[in-house]
Amino acid sequence: MPRNPSTGVYSKPAGTTPSVGQVIDPVPWNALTTDLGNEITNSLPRDGSAPMVAPLKAASGTVSAPGVGFAANPQTGMYLKGGGLLGFTQNGVDVSFDQAMIYAAKSGDYTALASDNNAVHRFTAAAIVTLTAAATLGANWHYTVIADGADVTIDPNGAETIDGAATLVIPNGYSAFIICSGSAFFSNKLMTKILTKADSSAVGSFIDGVLLSNNSGSPNTHVDFAAGSVRSGSSFVSNAASITKRINGTWAVGTGNGGLDAGAVAANATYFAYALRKTADGTFDVVLSTSATIASVTTTLLTGYTIVKCIGVVLTDAGSLIRPFIMNPRDDYTYVTPVKDAVSAAISTTSALLAITVPNGVKSKAKLRIQFTSSATTNAALIHDPAQGTLTAGIGNDGGISGAIQVASNYAIGSSDIWTNTSKQVRQVAGAAGNIWVWTDGFHFPCGRNA
Repeated sequence: MPRNPSTGVYSKPAGTTPSVGQVIDPVPWNALTTDLGNEITNSLPRDGSAPMVAPLKAASGTVSAPGVGFAANPQTGMYLKGGGLLGFTQNGVDVSFDQAMIYAAKSGDYTALASDNNAVHRFTAAAIVTLTAAATLGANWHYTVIADGADVTIDPNGAETIDGAATLVIPNGYSAFIICSGSAFFSNKLMTKILTKADSSAVGSFIDGVLLSNNSGSPNTHVDFAAGSVRSGSSFVSNAASITKRINGTWAVGTGNGGLDAGAVAANATYFAYALRKTADGTFDVVLSTSATIASVTTTLLTGYTIVKCIGVVLTDAGSLIRPFIMNPRDDYTYVTPVKDAVSAAISTTSALLAITVPNGVKSKAKLRIQFTSSATTNAALIHDPAQGTLTAGIGNDGGISGAIQVASNYAIGSSDIWTNTSKQVRQVAGAAGNIWVWTDGFHFPCGRNA
């Protein structure tokens, strides 16, 4: 065929350019008319009545003069960018389109590459996502990370930053959209808001639910912790269902297992219950310790867990069994059986400390009932907070919570809620010598419940 398939240039067959008076040779002329018919057939009709049967090869063009344009607006169309990329232009201005979205699940650390542009990666376990250098990824590179199993840390290259910080933590259950400026990285700020607001220390400390109770099946050795949530500053944990921990075994993860941070259960001891948060997935657990502070809890068995907050207290009796109790709203405890902490104990004008059955190592408000007798008439007994110093009983002095009826050796009763010192003690004194009985009905140990 005379048309060059590479250039599209048509060349007439030889012998088809006659002179005047020349007899026309039918062979070349027939070839010419055959070629013309073939080329007309192979040409694309302007009215679009026939389709292309091979790829259409347009000119490369430019952003201002695209290879494929429109008669009414030749500056709008398609052109070939550098690097063999397809470009689109509108009125001579380049129009950008995103590449296809790519989804993948990841279960460990990963380095985000230039080829991950517009990718969505769902991480099913704790992971660190290292970002390739911003200059390599280039401006407009973007990436979405979903934390679906544990926290995911975004770590830019070298000294580069994300949202102005060295790293960005995406908590389990959340996602973040990340974009590159060519020199730094930025997120859609959702995580920044969560980490600076919802998880900030300004939120404060609270306990919602998580009430303690003796386990119905094994009340002497097992403690139940109801569903609820706990926060202390930036640390938060919740449990959707109750769990049970044993006081007669060392700590092991999960409900029904041991709860002690160390050692064996002791008699007449105080065990503080602390809410735990598993670092990997944020799940809830509880550890029991004789330590009244988080800093002194033995953490040997607690690898991978954060101690969030003290959520309550459990006391044992002389037989190393859990003392039966009822936990009321606002961190109030009532013993099923009142504890008689003084039986006809001597009381006099000399102020003295009296030990009672409340948590050790912390101040608590004891719920006390007393009975008082004295051979002296118009006598009074006073029990008070040791923090008040040394008070003097009697109507003319600091008063009392019980007084003898105006008959020698008769009895009087009284009750009051009294704060203790950290050694489980209150202070007692009387206007004159006598004897006193003290029943402890329970105590209030504030952990932060509002209900």
